[in-house]
Amino acid sequence: MEKAEKTYSNLLRKLVLKYFWQVIRHFKVSFFTVIFATTFASLLDVYIPLQYLKLWDVLSANNFSVVSLAQSIIILILILNFARWVIRRISGFSLSYFESNTMAGLREQGFSYMIGHSYSFFANNFGGSLTYKINKYARAFEKLADRMVTDGLPLVVRGLGTVIAIYTLFPKYSFILGVFCIVFLVTALIYIRYKLKYDVIASEWDTKTTGTFADAIGNHSSIQLFTGDQYEKDRTNEVIQKQKKATTFNWYLWEGLGSIQSLYTVAVEFIIFWFAVGDWRLGLITLPVIVLLQSYLIRLMDSLWSFGGIVRAYYESFADAYEMATILNTPYEVVDNDKETIQKAKGEVAFDNVTYVYKNNNNKVLDNFSLTISPGQKIAIVGSSGAGKTTFVRLLMRLFDLTSGNITIDGTDISKISQKNLREQISFVPQDPVLFHRTLMENIRYGRRDATNGEVIKAAHLAHCDEFIDALPNGYETYVGERGVKLSGGERQRVAIARAIIKNAPILILDEATSSLDSHSEYLIQDALTKLIEGKTTIVIAHRLSTIRQMDRIIVLDKGKIIEDGTHDELVNKKSGLYKKLWDLQAGGFKNII
Repeated sequence: MEKAEKTYSNLLRKLVLKYFWQVIRHFKVSFFTVIFATTFASLLDVYIPLQYLKLWDVLSANNFSVVSLAQSIIILILILNFARWVIRRISGFSLSYFESNTMAGLREQGFSYMIGHSYSFFANNFGGSLTYKINKYARAFEKLADRMVTDGLPLVVRGLGTVIAIYTLFPKYSFILGVFCIVFLVTALIYIRYKLKYDVIASEWDTKTTGTFADAIGNHSSIQLFTGDQYEKDRTNEVIQKQKKATTFNWYLWEGLGSIQSLYTVAVEFIIFWFAVGDWRLGLITLPVIVLLQSYLIRLMDSLWSFGGIVRAYYESFADAYEMATILNTPYEVVDNDKETIQKAKGEVAFDNVTYVYKNNNNKVLDNFSLTISPGQKIAIVGSSGAGKTTFVRLLMRLFDLTSGNITIDGTDISKISQKNLREQISFVPQDPVLFHRTLMENIRYGRRDATNGEVIKAAHLAHCDEFIDALPNGYETYVGERGVKLSGGERQRVAIARAIIKNAPILILDEATSSLDSHSEYLIQDALTKLIEGKTTIVIAHRLSTIRQMDRIIVLDKGKIIEDGTHDELVNKKSGLYKKLWDLQAGGFKNII
């Protein structure tokens, strides 16, 4: 068990340090400046008290002839103190530069890698928790660097320097202090290594609590509408109590270590001064030496007392950073490729014996699915819930990788081009668009980030966004709220359509893009969509069959397979079939069900 914990601890540190170093190496000059300056300043902390001892020895002679010598020692002490002050300022400014730049680099590293993960990754994690992990990752480095540089390195230098300095005067006392330091540090290391797993548990519960808060706050409308206030309070409180339990136990362990260290401190202080009084009585040491011993002992005790906090910060930092380091170490589910490039697609889309099985539940959604869509052709994908319509779109946009088979655009396998290159060829209008908490101008321009204001306004006009934008006090500079909450569903859809218009990609996917519109708005948008789809390969995921009557082809899916393929008239005039059944239900209403 102990061996397993040790292995886990080593792996944790190596993983975190691996990703820390990827950023730290860009700031090596400031990093080593901090190390050298802190080391030199700490050596002066040990050396300057020796000059005070020399001064006390000179003054204790009670001879005015040594005044000039005493003054020269005082001047030397002044020079040394000023040098220490300068070096500490160099160390402090260098540390500030190093930490701020490294933390920014770590945030960029974490976000840049995380945002490249697949759709599944984000679907299986709380957005609030992921955000928290990035910030906790950078803060973990800050905590680690602060304690290691301001406390850890000085502790090592002062500890060794103190033992060596006292050894040059009285080896017996350096032996006592050396043994004390070793026992003190070894005890702390063993204790804290045992405690590491509880640091990780406490850190994980901290993240879970943040995720629970984010999940509830992000769904406050549902909580209010379904009167879930008390339920969410109870559910959240349950998580809070579990975090409290993990944190309290963790802090109790720290108190245990502090108790042990206190006993060690009392013991060594008693031993040293017991021997010191005896040696003074025998005339072996002078009072200035006893004062020096006390000075060194107080400084050493302060440093050693901080050792627990140093090690605590050390392991807590690794525990805090480990969650993000694990994400950085997780390979992308959808691996990018750029062997080939599509410059401007004509729009032919082909699925060749495509099979897709969800990994989490082994559910086969598409089964040896084959379909070819000619350039410029307009098709609709229909079927009951779970038939594979959404999966068809996600596979085409390569949000998932295939289990088997291949998908091509203009004969090029989409797995051999970059995801960026692939998605540049596709415009997508989702059924429930999600917007950034940015201005309407920025949200529409997201379809093509280099578009001019005039092009954005033109696209908004074609999508009939100007009808509601012109009525807003700040017009196109109006912020839409988190996920576009300040806009109605229909207004968000019109913004999404404006994005697609401004992107003007050769392949267009519409996930029932008019489902949230009233009759008047739908009429206007249908006109805009008619212009938008001209010359484009268009794939419509259809829920309301009345919107797809003019499609070139209608593909009917059932259990991941094509069971019907034809025009609206061909399919609706068949004696039987799933499409005819769905059409009759929608056209005839509930009376056809009864």
